[in-house]
Amino acid sequence: MPSVSSREPIATETVVIAPPAPVRRPAARWVRLVLLVVGAALVLSFPTIAPNPYILSAGVVILNYAVLSTGWNFMGGFTGYISLGHAAYFGLGAYGTGLLIKYLALPGFVAWILATVLVAVVAIPIGIAALRVRGASFVIVSIAFVLIMLLVFQSWRDVTGGSEGLNVPRPFPGMLRPEHHRVFFYLFVAVLAFALLTWWIIDRSKFGTALKSIREDEDKAQSLGVPTTRYKLIAYILSAFFVALGGGLYALWFGDLDPIFQFSILIGSYMVLMALLGGVRNLFGPLLGAVVVGIALEYFKLEFGDTQFHLIATGILLGVVVLFMPDGVIPAVGSLFRRRSDQASIREVTAAELLEQNEKRTADAANRETSA
Repeated sequence: MPSVSSREPIATETVVIAPPAPVRRPAARWVRLVLLVVGAALVLSFPTIAPNPYILSAGVVILNYAVLSTGWNFMGGFTGYISLGHAAYFGLGAYGTGLLIKYLALPGFVAWILATVLVAVVAIPIGIAALRVRGASFVIVSIAFVLIMLLVFQSWRDVTGGSEGLNVPRPFPGMLRPEHHRVFFYLFVAVLAFALLTWWIIDRSKFGTALKSIREDEDKAQSLGVPTTRYKLIAYILSAFFVALGGGLYALWFGDLDPIFQFSILIGSYMVLMALLGGVRNLFGPLLGAVVVGIALEYFKLEFGDTQFHLIATGILLGVVVLFMPDGVIPAVGSLFRRRSDQASIREVTAAELLEQNEKRTADAANRETSA
């Protein structure tokens, strides 16, 4: 009977060894859970540890940014459509809330919810028209939309107040300003939690999978039967809804509305920057981006005053992210802690190599028997 060593190797045959099934690491899951609990505890305790009302108000602004960027991410993160015009929905939510209070005498929070729903309805025809184009054309359409809204609300002086702005009554008129900040801080936390929960549910649903297939290759997704037009429109409406929700709550908190600020392309650019910074494919990516960019903006404004240097610093920050962390901070940090395998995920092994490995194992087994 011929021995293993006397067999001739077959050099032309190739065996593909698939990677082993991924091993779930309970420790990583517990680490994420602990980080989530600690982060939630820090956020909820922030109003009590803030040293002064200004820091507390800055926290409210950052939470507002987090709501806006998370809302933007329903469209940008899931479908890959980059919109710089979502500030239009921020402004419509804010002005809609203020106008309903002024002309219909509705309670503040009732006006807020009703205005948000109306903005979502308005987003339907806008989305149908805007989503007919892709890429740079969609970006241009989104910019044109916010500029049109700016001109309308500036010119319609008899209704909106024009450049003089619109004053929105406080929902808690007898409350001191620090306590007012504290109440709205927790309201923004609740809205942010609602947005994050909705995003998390969609991300794990068939609908979310279909949206992500649009992001990766829309033509291929459509050829596979995904109703891309309808799904993109749903994502667009959801995105407009949450951005308007943040805009309306901002109007109730801040009180004074200015069309130049409410319909500013800079607001839309901040949403994009925050989402890209943290990572558009991650649940907490826009939140992390809002914290970083929000703190940076407040610091730059304090350092440079009314100059435009804070815009330059923000642009540099965006350039650094795009160059060195194109997928965002969270994926970049996660890759540092991910265990790197020495072998490729799929490696090819020839029959000759397999034969050599078998010979080595046979020789080792024979040596162990001899020594025994």
